[in-house]
Amino acid sequence: MHKTLTRLNSHVPGLDAVLGGGLIAGSAYILQGRPGAGKTILANQIAFGQARQGAKVLYITLLAETHERLFQSLSTLEFYESDFVGRDVTYLSLFRTLRVDGLGALVEMLRKEIARQGTTMLILDGLLNARESAPTSLDVKTFVAELQGHASFSGCTVLFLTSARIDESSPEHTMVDGVIQLEECLSGSRTVRQLRVSKSRGSAALGGLHHYLIDGTGIAVYPRFESLYARPLGRDHAPRERVSSGVDELDQQISGGLPACSATAVIGTGGSGKTSFGLNFLRLATAETPALHFGFYESPARLASKARALGVDMERMVADGAVDVIWNPLTENVIDKLGYQLLDAVQARNVQRVVVDGLAGFDRASADRHRFTEFLAALTNQLRVMGVTLVCTWETTGSGPLDMQATEALSLFDNVIGMELEETDGRLYQGMKVLKIRDSAFKPAVTKLIIPDSVSGPA
Repeated sequence: MHKTLTRLNSHVPGLDAVLGGGLIAGSAYILQGRPGAGKTILANQIAFGQARQGAKVLYITLLAETHERLFQSLSTLEFYESDFVGRDVTYLSLFRTLRVDGLGALVEMLRKEIARQGTTMLILDGLLNARESAPTSLDVKTFVAELQGHASFSGCTVLFLTSARIDESSPEHTMVDGVIQLEECLSGSRTVRQLRVSKSRGSAALGGLHHYLIDGTGIAVYPRFESLYARPLGRDHAPRERVSSGVDELDQQISGGLPACSATAVIGTGGSGKTSFGLNFLRLATAETPALHFGFYESPARLASKARALGVDMERMVADGAVDVIWNPLTENVIDKLGYQLLDAVQARNVQRVVVDGLAGFDRASADRHRFTEFLAALTNQLRVMGVTLVCTWETTGSGPLDMQATEALSLFDNVIGMELEETDGRLYQGMKVLKIRDSAFKPAVTKLIIPDSVSGPA
């Protein structure tokens, strides 16, 4: 007989997806990470989220620091509500009890408090101190087992916080139901925060490393995109309709337009007209069939200026609801956050045309550059089943062969269009040629387009 486990909403964006649906009610977890990794913020964010749902949370500290300093730090975060403190979330320091009377007295004190307050979640901050006060590893195991037993009997979920690195053979690791590791490292000059569920008893968690960020709202987790979307969520129906590219000459070569719900790569050197191609594709959007420009290089104002030179009133289209523009400067981005931002924008307005201006923006946002092809595969697959016709620009460095990663990535696209920039009689010309169209014949001719004199800057 199949049994469904009762889950608790962590109220941490993205964490429940990583955990396979949320924390398992009545289970025990270790939150592990070095000082500064965000363990205390994560635990308190979960605590206040539970309190908003009527839960009773008991937060125990085995640290020498006062609660006043903790509240001072938490008060800067949006999830913190001082009215909950002492009523729904109770903080107790049992550092002296542990130091003077030992683990046995600590367990007995916790047992009484859990029963007295009707606690549904227990958070114990300072597992390292409890571990160091135990004479043997058996005492540590006994402490964890007794505390789990009392909590489980009361239907209480337990979170142990520790700054020690706990390996899989440690008594704590073997006793608890789940281990969540918070890691902070440097990638070049960037700080990268990543979360990993190294143990998940009775539940299928998403494996591997997942980015998380800390800001004024607390912690937000971004499940590794290609893991969550290993298979697209939806049905890929591969319609036979055609969608106009916005360039009449090109549409004539490819049987009336780009295949609907397909992914097109527009490749070429800087200034060859890739962004201009994308703007022509977007100009056919309406409020009923909206479009999205997702770019990294040009601000909305500069993009509108370039569109104006092509005869496209981007500002009016935005005001009318025909086009949304999302700009993420090519500075410090997280690739998974970008992917979810794009999908959320598409879903919010049922967007049907998308231009991603600069695939390199995704590549450079990844701390692990080897992920790019898998991420792109998941993104394009999901956009197809969402009914999106996608155009992505990709800047090449010249006439030389593409590197292996670029070659693998381009194989994911249904259609590939090459853009060239030539000078004839003192004038610049865009040359456009079709390299690939999904399951369709096309004319292998070069279409020459004149770049308006008023257009300036790289495309």
